Amino acid sequence: MEGFVTLLTGAFLISLRIAPTLAFAPPFTMLRAPASIRLLLSLSLGFWIAAANARLVAELPSGLRLLPYFASELAVGVALSLALQLAFAALLVAGRAIDFQVGFGLAVLADPTLRTQMPLIGTLFAYGAGAVFFATSGPADLIAIWSLSLERIPLGAFLSANDLASIVHYVSAVFAMALGLAGLVLATLFLVDLAIAFMSRTLPQMNVLVLGFQVKVLAMLATLPFVFALSGAGFLRLVRSALDLTAGLS
Repeated sequence: MEGFVTLLTGAFLISLRIAPTLAFAPPFTMLRAPASIRLLLSLSLGFWIAAANARLVAELPSGLRLLPYFASELAVGVALSLALQLAFAALLVAGRAIDFQVGFGLAVLADPTLRTQMPLIGTLFAYGAGAVFFATSGPADLIAIWSLSLERIPLGAFLSANDLASIVHYVSAVFAMALGLAGLVLATLFLVDLAIAFMSRTLPQMNVLVLGFQVKVLAMLATLPFVFALSGAGFLRLVRSALDLTAGLS
């Protein structure tokens, strides 16, 4: 009986390592799943991983001595979810740059899961990366990372300073990759702006604002399909970089 209680305690601690990713990290936040379902999934995965690593959860303390374990496991879970959050945040920023360039600065979409507003084009990029994540081995890799993390970061431990430094270096790399995905659209819109600027100098009576808005919208709509058709490898590289960072942290 005591061993089963220890296993349940370990499962709950491991679920705290899993829950932040399922609750707050894309692409899971793009799925309209109730919070109770996410909680049950975290607990189920925690029990499964605890049962598979019974040796690592066999020596847990009891009583009030478990309180630091709860805090550390939740902190590790938040750290492990950062890679995916940063990757999709970079895509949203790149899409937001396109929105402002086209004139869709006020066009936003409501995210019912997090109850926030998302940029129009950035949402398309985020869903593209989410489709690549679920179409490849992303979910299975995450489960493997959570399981292997128990060996590098035992229950009750926390990340090292080198791990935190790797997160800082990852930020610049992931934003560069996201801007690379949106680079074709941004370059096309820049050339359109340049052409309209030259036209405004030769035809000052032309309404540049109205013409520019229409032409840039058409240019964006003509360019985006090529971006999504040709950037599958870019989306895959961005998703894999997030999973590689998570694996490195764990």
